[in-house]
Amino acid sequence: MDPKYQCVKLNDGHFIPVLGFGTYAPPEDPKNKTLEATKVAIEAGFRHIDSAYFYNNEEEVGLAIRSKIAEGIVKREDIFYTTKLWCTFHRPELVRPGLETSLKRLQLDYVDLYLIHFPMSLKPGQKFYPGNEQGNVLPDTVDLRATWEAMEKCKDAGLAKSIGVSNFNCRQLEMILNKPGLRYKPVCNQVECHPYLNQSKLLDFCKSKDIVLVAYCALGSQRENQCVDPSSLVLLSDPVLCAMAEKYKRTPALIALRYQLQRGVVVLAKSFNEKHIRENLQVFEFQLSSEDMKVLDGLNRNIRYIDAKLLTSHPNYPFSDEY
Repeated sequence: MDPKYQCVKLNDGHFIPVLGFGTYAPPEDPKNKTLEATKVAIEAGFRHIDSAYFYNNEEEVGLAIRSKIAEGIVKREDIFYTTKLWCTFHRPELVRPGLETSLKRLQLDYVDLYLIHFPMSLKPGQKFYPGNEQGNVLPDTVDLRATWEAMEKCKDAGLAKSIGVSNFNCRQLEMILNKPGLRYKPVCNQVECHPYLNQSKLLDFCKSKDIVLVAYCALGSQRENQCVDPSSLVLLSDPVLCAMAEKYKRTPALIALRYQLQRGVVVLAKSFNEKHIRENLQVFEFQLSSEDMKVLDGLNRNIRYIDAKLLTSHPNYPFSDEY
């Protein structure tokens, strides 16, 4: 088996490729950038593609996947595709329609992984962030355990092969795991994770429950992301990371990605630069020593690039807990 298609087994028996291609782009970016980058990623060897209803690019990502299937580069079953349920669709009766909207945009019959994007429910409607006259975001009162039951039904219907969560803290994960009548455990928790926020306690908790941790923002975050404080530290400029890159004759990005794989984390790499997309697949060509892994563990500073500031007053805001 080609090493770049390495997978880990999920708790429901399906397999997830350990390296994924992230597709989020700022709203002002031209949509064809996502289309072209996703095509390049599939040609280069990425088989795990991560998107979301919220990214507003599923038409382009779906077109890229379907075009590579039509060209005979891949079959549908070669691609592991993830999408996410947005916060305005948490009411149980809206969960399946939310997924069906994504499938319609993608023009695919099923997704491989469906995640609850955030544990914070918002009032249903056309806007991503419904607000009142004062500009405050309007929360919705939904029991996430009922949302999870609706997710389980999507799996039963074959619309999603696996189901999981994203941005849940330990307490919120336990609420799902301890739900009476639970039929399917979340297969994963997708969270921000990088050497400045290594999530070691959450990782240990997830491993103890046979839940895979999936890392987004694994290379820090692009400054053009409006959610990111422009004065925050740039991860890939970290002197320790740069020195290690020189030692292994790799890029700082590859060191950051390799760090996650050796911790048993599934990692998403986001780049729309063709050279970097192809370069990121070199993560399987080398190994970090256990001493260097400890050094990288020591970089943790609890710096969170994506802190969902708009939603800090939400009763289910996940990032106030330690993990």
